[in-house]
Amino acid sequence: MHASSFYPVIMTTRIAESATFYTRYFGFEVVFEADWYVSLKLTRGAVPFELALLDPTHPTIPAAYRKPVQGMILNFEVDDVDEQYERLIRQEKLPLQLDIRDEEFGQRHFITSDPSGVLIDVIKIIPPTEAHSGQYAEKVWSGDPESGGSA
Repeated sequence: MHASSFYPVIMTTRIAESATFYTRYFGFEVVFEADWYVSLKLTRGAVPFELALLDPTHPTIPAAYRKPVQGMILNFEVDDVDEQYERLIRQEKLPLQLDIRDEEFGQRHFITSDPSGVLIDVIKIIPPTEAHSGQYAEKVWSGDPESGGSA
């Protein structure tokens, strides 16, 4: 299979509020908007990213699956997670679900959430501890472990 695109679609009853959330805090742009569906695109950087929001009661959804999203995490890898923590948590007052911290498996991150309850994990890749470095198929970090490295 050769896919021309791949993106998550969040089923939510809070479409307008969620669209505003992703455009305001994460830089997405609306590329299609209806009362039942919003398509978003993030074009900053070399690779564009897409995200969509869909009313779970829309007739294109099989009846047994017409439920709002549950148990989803979106990961945003960034260059400076501390800067994003300052902006999103301290300045914008987004809900803090997990405070910023370093993980032995190679992440410095914090978790917030969107209006639908989707968790947003904001991550900077850092060198893992030696105990975890062998779990990677390829090296995804660089730099000095003491300084936090860089992806």
